[in-house]
Amino acid sequence: MSEAFPRTPEEIADDYFARRGGILRALTDEVEDFYQACDPEKENLCLYGERNGAWSVELPAEEVPPELPEPCLGVNFARDGMARKDWLALVAVHSDAWLMAVAFFYAVKLDREGRSKLFKQINSLPTLFEVVTGRAKLPPSAKPAGAAGGSKPAGAKRKQDGAMPEGYTGTGSASGSKNPSPGTRQLMPHDVSPMLVGAMAELFWPDDGLWYPVRIERLDPGSRTAKILYLPGLEEEDLDLDDIIRDGHMMLQQPQEPRPF
Repeated sequence: MSEAFPRTPEEIADDYFARRGGILRALTDEVEDFYQACDPEKENLCLYGERNGAWSVELPAEEVPPELPEPCLGVNFARDGMARKDWLALVAVHSDAWLMAVAFFYAVKLDREGRSKLFKQINSLPTLFEVVTGRAKLPPSAKPAGAAGGSKPAGAKRKQDGAMPEGYTGTGSASGSKNPSPGTRQLMPHDVSPMLVGAMAELFWPDDGLWYPVRIERLDPGSRTAKILYLPGLEEEDLDLDDIIRDGHMMLQQPQEPRPF
């Protein structure tokens, strides 16, 4: 295996949220890309949510039995045979089932208390089906959930030149990047604590489909809101972190390992 399986309830929940965030973007913010990827003329295709928060439409694993539970086979075949909203809802249902299957595959060695803790974390967010069908409200697509307004991200308006501040190790730029930097992970509910202040992250804007480097300047744990600074400039934005987490729109920079002397 290329990566160790998550083992604790927190690690498994992080994996679930990352995979869920990728699939959610495929079914909402990046739905046109997802639609085009699901060509009914191709072979059986599956929608995967990846551990790094990305999504992909691929052929199923050739390994039998597969290393992990596999998602629904042939999501592309029904694309042109039903209304788009119904097709997306169907994909969402099957994706919800797959996410749960993967989570509890990892959770096989947890005890009753651990499984209960994991389920509570998973159940803190709406299902993909609830989001796609409107049972759980999404923020306006012109801005990230909880942002202070404007149809374009501050980073896109500024496009400032200049070096990123010390401590930012990502590959992002002020003008935005198509993908989050390698080595980042999705912001999770349990991350919302005073320890988050000063953290480097990348924020996704659905309006242009780009990721922007930011630093978390202040945090209100009570309201679960944060003030973020777009890098490397001086513009700030207030965010509702629960909405950001729900939609998978922030990736945290992982702390660097200390170098040996």
